[in-house]
Amino acid sequence: MIAPLRRIRRRVRAADDDAAWPAHVPPLLRRIYAARGIVNPGLAQPRLDRLLPPDAMTGIADAAILLADAIAGGRRILVVGDFDCDGATACAVAVRGLRMLGARDVAHAVPNRMVHGYGLSPGLVEELAALEPDLLVTVDHGIACHQGVAAAKARGWRVLVTDHHLPGERLPPADVIVDPNLAGDGFPSKALAGVGVIFYVLLALRGVLRGRGAFAGPGPDLAALLDLVAVGTVADLVPLDANNRALVAAGLRRLRAGRGCPGLSALIEVAGRHAARLTAADIGYALAPRLNAAGRLEDMAIGIECLLCDEPARARELARLLDGINAERRGVQQTMLDEAEAAIAGRVRIASGAGAAPALCLFDPDWHPGVIGLVASKLKERLHRPVVAFAPAEPGSAVLRGSARSIPGFHIRDALAAVDAAEPGLIERFGGHAMAAGLSLEAARFPAFERAFCAHAAGTLDPALLQALIDSDGELQPGEFDRFHAEALRDGGPWGQGFPEPLFDGEFSLLECRPFGQRHLRLRLRADGRGAPLDAIQFGGAEAGEPAPRMRLAYRLVPDDYRGGDAIQLVVEHREPA
Repeated sequence: MIAPLRRIRRRVRAADDDAAWPAHVPPLLRRIYAARGIVNPGLAQPRLDRLLPPDAMTGIADAAILLADAIAGGRRILVVGDFDCDGATACAVAVRGLRMLGARDVAHAVPNRMVHGYGLSPGLVEELAALEPDLLVTVDHGIACHQGVAAAKARGWRVLVTDHHLPGERLPPADVIVDPNLAGDGFPSKALAGVGVIFYVLLALRGVLRGRGAFAGPGPDLAALLDLVAVGTVADLVPLDANNRALVAAGLRRLRAGRGCPGLSALIEVAGRHAARLTAADIGYALAPRLNAAGRLEDMAIGIECLLCDEPARARELARLLDGINAERRGVQQTMLDEAEAAIAGRVRIASGAGAAPALCLFDPDWHPGVIGLVASKLKERLHRPVVAFAPAEPGSAVLRGSARSIPGFHIRDALAAVDAAEPGLIERFGGHAMAAGLSLEAARFPAFERAFCAHAAGTLDPALLQALIDSDGELQPGEFDRFHAEALRDGGPWGQGFPEPLFDGEFSLLECRPFGQRHLRLRLRADGRGAPLDAIQFGGAEAGEPAPRMRLAYRLVPDDYRGGDAIQLVVEHREPA
């Protein structure tokens, strides 16, 4: 196993005693909020009444009018999604929301990764012509689809682009574009996922329709869509700022109350999770991978059908199908990851840190283009370096598709833009944001791209950023190793990107160690030589060798729902000899 040196860094900050915290929030949770810059109790778990209004988003008023006119005219609206979880949930939100708001003719489509490639391409537009749309709405893509938008406009269609990815120097020729990352956009939160953008467009549309007297009362309750918004937002790893936390928390409340759409309820069931205790981590590790697997290996149309299905029995059938595809995806991913590690083992000195390559580019002609993003992500986590992984766009293709993943402090889309500017024509197309991006190029140009990208990383990446840091919330006191605090931590979120789940560190004595599965460890520990024995689990822990008799651990404290009662468990994220 190639692994970087890791260092635990504490981010402990005392809570403000003057803040009017509710009595049920324990001091431990107040301290954790303070470490994340939250000193106002209202911002710790923001509610929907604190949601930012849509008015400041560029183009959103025009988008609402465009949609309202299409609904009034009985025109056919075609929603075109993307083949990841954010794109699938955004498509489902758009279709469900437009129908709730009175649209009578709404269709949807999604590109097939292997056939069409990313986004709205001219080839996809040609296929969509059979649906005879009047208005085409992109969700979670479109800002970089210049040729596809132009092809749609050439057919006489109106085009509304809704996206959250960073725009390039020029914009596509759409009728209206809504993207909070447009230059000059005044919307305070730039962290919305694609599903959040289309949800905001629907909020603005409802406002226009109210003004036109379309409803007898206030109109449909669009909060019914927040289960989907929560899943797409968490899955896309956008920062959970206060606005996104309000959206995700509201969606989680619906799912926990059993009021999620049948497709999500079925996915929760097939993943072996309990809806009443669902967390953002469950979305990220259980629901999102099953939806994403369809777009990676098969066709995301299956995932979107599951999210749009209102018949529970059929939703369960689709969820089981997605579960099977995800199992296949795990096997393909592990094979590719093993091959990638074997390929780099001889040319990267990561363990010592000395002479290590600042970035990596990998390509294998037998890799699957739908899984390279996961391989890049796993390698980025293990090596703590920016990684770009490539595969043929389809078997035998002369075009490669690449997925790039980065570390904090190295903006991966800007890095691709710099390479593109330095060597025009080297990259065919690219897009993305700070931590993740995608690109395509000719296979013959891979060596040139590798040299240019790694040279850019070497010249701009601060070596200090290559030190993998584990941010800890400090030590837990003996009286905090209990179910009360474990549940308070679980329910104190939603936790996620930019608002990390609480992680603690401390020294422990090893009482017992048992392997389970092929790569995992169950541990019995005692905290710093005192207190009652504690159960712990380390996923993938067997790959790090035998645990030392005394260890320093970075861990999460969670309720042990398998044993129930007052049982708790430590989930070990990192261990080193004490």
